Amino acid sequence: MQIAIELPNDFVALQTELTIRHEMRTSYALWLFQRGRVTFAKAATLAGIDLYDFMTVCKENQVAVIDISRDELIQEINGLKSV
Repeated sequence: MQIAIELPNDFVALQTELTIRHEMRTSYALWLFQRGRVTFAKAATLAGIDLYDFMTVCKENQVAVIDISRDELIQEINGLKSV
């Protein structure tokens, strides 16, 4: 699917079309992932980057990659110790 949007000329003049396309795909993928509408892997695919690079994007935008509370993490660690 292709979606067209209109951008102000002064904005477009600052960047190449390829850069704008990449930033829009990455931003939309991040938005979908942050809201739980796609998986981490699907978001990375939508952004057109590998998992490691998408993890970096998440970190730069303060989006948690692993959604687990401190207490849940402690329970997991304690569970591993008993094995």
